[in-house]
Amino acid sequence: MRLSLTAVALLSLVSPAYAQLAVPNDAGLTYGHVHLNVTDVELHKRLWVDHFGGVVTQKGPLVAVRLPGFLVALSDREPTGPSLGSVMDHFGFKVRNMATFLAKWRAAGREVDSEFTGAEGLPNAYVTMPDGARVELQEDQGLSVEVAGYHIHFFTPEFEELLDWYVDVFGLEIRPRGRIQTTTNVPGMNMSFGNTQGEYVPSQGRAIDHIGFELDDLEAFCEQLKAKGIEFDVEYREIDSIELKIAFITDPAGTYIELTEGYDAY
Repeated sequence: MRLSLTAVALLSLVSPAYAQLAVPNDAGLTYGHVHLNVTDVELHKRLWVDHFGGVVTQKGPLVAVRLPGFLVALSDREPTGPSLGSVMDHFGFKVRNMATFLAKWRAAGREVDSEFTGAEGLPNAYVTMPDGARVELQEDQGLSVEVAGYHIHFFTPEFEELLDWYVDVFGLEIRPRGRIQTTTNVPGMNMSFGNTQGEYVPSQGRAIDHIGFELDDLEAFCEQLKAKGIEFDVEYREIDSIELKIAFITDPAGTYIELTEGYDAY
C-alpha cells in the first residue's frame, strides 16, 4: 500500500532521531522538559504541533509534546497565573524564518506580543500561549529544522546567586549568551538569569509550573544532591504508569524542578 505524502511526513517526525533528547554530558545530565498547566489540552496540542513542529506522545495519564531536544508536558489544570511575574518567566525557541513563523501565527488568530532585536543581535519576538506561558523566539537561518528549543529564562533580584546555585548543583559552567553574561548551558538548553525590580513568585502552580532535567542514573544523582544538603520536595521514586523515575526539588528562588530518568524514551 502506498503512503500519502502526509503519512510519510508524519512518519518522518516520529523517527528516533527526532524524539531523542540532547546527548548527556559526562555526568549523565541533559535537559528534559518544561511542564505547563493548561485549561485546554487539545488546543495546546494543536498549537505545539501546527506551529512548533511537535509530536504528541502519551504514557498513562501524562501528555507531552516532543520537540527537537526536549519535551513540553501538559497538565489539565488551571494555572494560578501567567509565567510573567514568576521566577520562570519564559522559555525560548530558535526559528529558521521569523517572518514565516509569525505570519502563520497571526493567520491562526494568535497575537504577537512584541518584535525586537535580541541579546545576540538577531530578530526576536514574544508570543504567549493560551493560559499565559510566555515564549520567546529568535531567528536562526542555519537551523536544520524549522523550530528548535533554545533557552529558559529566570528572573529574580538574586539572579547571580541563583546562577551560582545551578552551576554548583548541576556541575555546569558560566557561559555568556550575546549581551547576557549570566547564563549557563546544560545539554539541549541554555539557562539565562536576569535581574528584575521587585520579587517574583515561585513557579509551582503558574502557567510554567516547573522545569525538568533528565539523568542517566537518577537514583545516584539524588544521593549526590543529598550529600550536598539539597532537600527534596518529592523523594526519588519509580512511576510505572508513565514509565518514569522522578524526584522534585525547588531552587532558592522558588523554581520547581523535576528530575527524571526515562524521558529520553518518549
